[in-house]
Formats: sequence, C-alpha cells, structure tokens
Amino acid sequence: MSKYWVDKFLFTVDRDPDYLKRYTEDPRTFVATWEQSIGPKLNDAEMSTVHGFTDKEREALVNHDYVALFEMGAHFFLNLTIFIGIYDEPYMEKNGPLSFQREFASKLQHWRGKEYPSVET
Repeated sequence: MSKYWVDKFLFTVDRDPDYLKRYTEDPRTFVATWEQSIGPKLNDAEMSTVHGFTDKEREALVNHDYVALFEMGAHFFLNLTIFIGIYDEPYMEKNGPLSFQREFASKLQHWRGKEYPSVET
C-alpha cells in the first residue's frame, strides 16, 4: 500500500468542500478523477507520474470502507476526519451527537488490545 498516496487523498479531499461533496455523491468517478488529475499535482507547474492506488486501495476508497483503510495503514486521524465530514450530520440527525464516531470505534473494536497498523510512509 502506498500510505502516502492514500493519506494524500484523505487529506486533500477532506480539506476541500467541493472535493468532499463530489467524493460523497459519486465516489467511483471522483476517485478515478483524483487519481488521474488531482493527486499527481505537486504544484501549479509539476506533476508526479509515480503513484497510483492498488485495486484494494481504490475499492476501499470507492466503498468508503474506513475499516479496510485503517487495516491497510491509512493515517487514523485522516481516515476518521474525512468520514466524519461525510457521515456525521446524517448519523447525528438519526442517533445524536458523536454517533458516527461511536460506529467508527465499534467497527474497529476487533483491534482492541492489538498493536495498530503502522502509519509510517
């Protein structure tokens, strides 16, 4: 797994309201667009040709599978915050404050007492 590439996606998308909206509404198309034209940008003049998602990473991103991303070593905070941006409001309306965060924690309960995956890149 390219932890850097996945973490760059999580960081970039979470901090741009338009990207987050596009990712929420059509994840498959947005992940492909990000991988081809947004992610490779190093700055206004340079593009990287080195990185790409693995099939497993791409599917986890497309399916909003934050458990798989965590298990592959995506940075915990970046992984949590992007999905709070997507799911917090609908979950809060239905189940009250911090309901998405509680679900996130419960789906990772099987990691309790184990060493978490490294977030080193």
